[in-house]
Amino acid sequence: MQLLSGRRRLGTGALAAAFASGLPRVARADLKAIETAARAEGSLTWYTGQTNAESAEALGRMFTAQHPGIKVSVIRTTGQVAYQRLLLDIKNKTPQCDVFSTTDISHMPILRERKELAEYVPENAAKLLPQFAALSDKGFSYVTNASRYFLIYNTKHVKPQDAPKNWTDLLNPRWKGLVGTGHPAFSGCTGVWCVAMRKLYGWEYFEKLAKNNPRIGRSAVDPVTLLTAGEVHVALASANTTYQMMDKGNPIAIENPTDGISLCVTPSAIPANAPHPNAARLFMEWLLSEPYSKTVSSDGSEPLLIGVPTRPDEPPLSSLKVIPLTVAEIRKGIPEVVEAWRDTFGN
Repeated sequence: MQLLSGRRRLGTGALAAAFASGLPRVARADLKAIETAARAEGSLTWYTGQTNAESAEALGRMFTAQHPGIKVSVIRTTGQVAYQRLLLDIKNKTPQCDVFSTTDISHMPILRERKELAEYVPENAAKLLPQFAALSDKGFSYVTNASRYFLIYNTKHVKPQDAPKNWTDLLNPRWKGLVGTGHPAFSGCTGVWCVAMRKLYGWEYFEKLAKNNPRIGRSAVDPVTLLTAGEVHVALASANTTYQMMDKGNPIAIENPTDGISLCVTPSAIPANAPHPNAARLFMEWLLSEPYSKTVSSDGSEPLLIGVPTRPDEPPLSSLKVIPLTVAEIRKGIPEVVEAWRDTFGN
């Protein structure tokens, strides 16, 4: 069940088999009938941690422009907060969420085991690249975003030859007080990165990092904001936020660590108690559509669909070393690293 493997494509066989076992066949949807019913519902609520707030709102408006009469209420939080909010809705029997998009792929098998996901096979899922199709849970959740986690630095303060080239370079005392990071208890992508670092270097890595007094935000967006403002000089960051900030002219440069990038694979699903189930189905179709995939790819996320290119200034994922993790490692590891993080960093 390997999620990613260095210089190889995403793992497929074991994970696909695990997700597919016991899965009943689902009839192809009648998209015309679904859209008609969705227009009658008139709206949907999207819990998402996959993009920043500005991008999420823009995506919601883009969907509405393509499907007039169906408004998207975007609830953008960090991935772990979105998950806790969904669980609270379920516990209180007050359904609010129609589509749930998380930055922690291990949320989906947990929700499915609890029978909290609706069963639906989007027609557009057939267009997913094989590596992302294999990491989806057919009939229940589908990969709708994937973003690299790498090193960035502020070019006004750091020369290219002095920039950190691997993750262990962040431990150098020269960066004391100048490293930006998210928090694994809030950001699913930061949690995945923590699990990857612990796998490579043990928890000693974080004990050494703590001595450099890093600036800790919540979201994976926060380190990029701190770096752009010059409050930190180096940071770990997600590609989709980084490239957007670079496109605005901010002084940011990227280093793909020699010891491997972390990849945050993020799925979406319809909760079993979604109050607008037809609008939710239509939105899932759109999250797997070519316009959506081209939009997120242009912002630096991975192209999800066959035929959609990586943005021109972004090296192909296949050319990079990726730290291998499994869904099982992420599911077990994130609660462990959150507890250890609080013990080590005190927050």
